[in-house]
Parts: sequence; C-alpha cells; structure tokens
Amino acid sequence: GLTSEDPLLFIARNRIQIEVPRRLHHEFKEIFMEASYTIGLAAKVPKAPTIVDIGANVGFFSLFAASRFPGASIFAYEPVPRNFDQLVRNRELNQKAKITCVPKAVYGFSGLVNLEIDPADTFTTSARVAAVPTQASSTIEVPCTALSDLLDAHGIEACHLLKIDCEGAEFDILYSCPEAYLQRIEQMVIEVHRGATPERTIEHLSRFLESRCFSTRRSHNMLWVWNAGTSQYRH
Repeated sequence: GLTSEDPLLFIARNRIQIEVPRRLHHEFKEIFMEASYTIGLAAKVPKAPTIVDIGANVGFFSLFAASRFPGASIFAYEPVPRNFDQLVRNRELNQKAKITCVPKAVYGFSGLVNLEIDPADTFTTSARVAAVPTQASSTIEVPCTALSDLLDAHGIEACHLLKIDCEGAEFDILYSCPEAYLQRIEQMVIEVHRGATPERTIEHLSRFLESRCFSTRRSHNMLWVWNAGTSQYRH
C-alpha cells in the first residue's frame, strides 16, 4: 500500500535495476527476497560463471544472477511474446550486465511447439506445452530448441548453473538430452511440475540424474542437482 505505481522499479545494491509489473510482485519476492532458486545450491558458483535461464519469464532470475554473480554471462530463454518484451526491457535497463535474451522455448527437440497460455493474463507464469496441437485462441506456436542445441549455439562447454522453470517441459528437456551434454552442466536448479505418469515426478527425475553421476537434493517441488566431478562443494 505504499504506492500504486505499476510497474515498480527496484534497484539492487550493485545498481542492477529490476522493473516489476504489479502482476508479478509475488514472483519477484520469491526470487529476490527469498532466494527460492539459490537457497538450496550445494556447490559454489565460480566467479564470472556461465548461467542458462530456461523459462526466464520477465527476467527476474537472470537479474538476480547478474546481481549475485557479477561478471556472469547469462543466456535467458523465454518464448511468450509479452513476457519476452519485458525481459528485453529489463535487460536494456542493465546495459553492463551480460544477458543474452532468446525468444524460444526449450524442449526435447528443436523446431516448433505449441504453448497453452491464458490470453487474459498480462504476464503469464503458467505457459505449458500443449499435449495436442490446437487452433484455440489460448494456444500459440513458438520456436523451440533442444538443450544440446542451445549449448552448441552459444559455444557453452561448461554451464556453471542451469535454472529450469518451464511448467512440465523439464522432463522432456532432460530425458532427451545426450549424456555428454548433461556432463557439461556443473549445477542445476529445477522447479519440478508433477505430471500424470510416474516418469514425470521429482522422484523419478532425481533417480534419472543420479544415474548420470549427479547428486541431488530436494525440497517440496524444488530439485537441486550438482555434478560432483566438476563442481566445488559448499557442504
């Protein structure tokens, strides 16, 4: 109740600026004030890390990472046009931050995919891949890329932190990624969205990643993953 301005402009200690639409105050608070993605990290993030943000929305995590890890190179993927426009706006407010914005979804293959969105929502936080293509007004077709192609496109041989929040596509992204590419990733934080089958649960995803020589820990729907062979332990 201190102000009715929309959007609000927040400025971090190191001068990172974050334009926050009123619709997204809750999401901003979770990421910046509760550190919801980074609170469970088990390994240190090195100086000047390479960070990939899948499901970047309007850029809050990318800006949090730029604030928390100065010198980071951040690749932010967001397929929903309205969200992407605000992501670019936030990037433009921070010219010194190294944030690359890409208007694509990340999925199990490269090509095109249909997303279900709420057309009445100004900034959607729940866009998900449509199970069956449809011509409904709530579905949009967007370009998508596989994780392996994403890493190759940017020449990323070592991803120090991969954040995934993409409303259920995390299973397709990771299950279809060749193991050699998974081994390029030192640490992940994944918001897991339970699906209708046993393979689409946080338990199964944890076991899958552990079978690829990662260590995991989880809390509710958050999964933190680290590669013991490449990352520096905090604990």
